[in-house]
Amino acid sequence: MAILLPQQFFNLAAGTGKSYYENLTGGINAAVTVQNNSTFPVNLVITRVNAPVITYTIPAGNSLTLSVNLLLVAALLATAAGPVFGFIQVATSDF
Repeated sequence: MAILLPQQFFNLAAGTGKSYYENLTGGINAAVTVQNNSTFPVNLVITRVNAPVITYTIPAGNSLTLSVNLLLVAALLATAAGPVFGFIQVATSDF
């Protein structure tokens, strides 16, 4: 069964970050979508169970959707280049 969590809008100053999803009870399978509407890149930081932290850079005006096994934390980090804005959405599942 899939659960689509509410869409969250982000507006981060340069060099700042924020966690938008946390499951610290053992992780859950999920799909994470980020739409970067700003003119600067944003980093999506994914933390999974027993796996290294992975960072994806989403260029200005682009989006990224990932399927993640055992997701613990999904966070966004604005680069030093400038402020970023857009949205992030997480859908959890038993896939």
